[in-house]
Amino acid sequence: MKVLVATQKPFAPAAVKGIEEILVKAGHTVTVLEKYADESELIAAVSDVDAMIVRSDKVTPKVLAAAGNLKIVVRAGAGFDNIDLAESKARGVIVENTPGQNSNAVAELAIAMIYMSRNQFTPTAGSEISGKRLGIQAFGNVGRLVGKKAEALGMTVLATDPFVPAEKIAEAGAKPVATVKELYAESDFVSVHIPATPETIGSIGYDLITSMPK
Repeated sequence: MKVLVATQKPFAPAAVKGIEEILVKAGHTVTVLEKYADESELIAAVSDVDAMIVRSDKVTPKVLAAAGNLKIVVRAGAGFDNIDLAESKARGVIVENTPGQNSNAVAELAIAMIYMSRNQFTPTAGSEISGKRLGIQAFGNVGRLVGKKAEALGMTVLATDPFVPAEKIAEAGAKPVATVKELYAESDFVSVHIPATPETIGSIGYDLITSMPK
């Protein structure tokens, strides 16, 4: 098979090398498209590929239409809202993702952003995050890791998730909160880990943000 690694935001060089070594050893050929500026470049690159590995790159109906030999798209990440699932299904293209593989990296980034925002990104003196309350909206793989790291920094962790029982949240060391509204009202920081779906898009707005402590 011919495999295209298409990443506007490239993987680390070591990761690309590792992908190539594994695929070549398995008898496949690999082509790499990095830092492309326009969808037309991706469309040109998919014309004869059997498989694609992407990050947050948009796999649109135009891209799928141009990839006549395409059998599978693998997204290096947990979500897959960047891939048109309906069009993929219609064309018999399998779509897979890799949940959990980058959870720790995402959790570390969330903690780093919380720390950097403690004085609202200004050079003035800030306040410590130890003793502050962190609300976690969605308590999956990443949310739990964020909670553990925040707890280690001395933060009080609250969490809400409609799919995780309160006792499971408590077992993981966080205080269960019944509603999203309550979570925002009681938290100094909120870390959001929900997917972009028709139900969640636009669900966080002025009322929730302004209900948080100053």
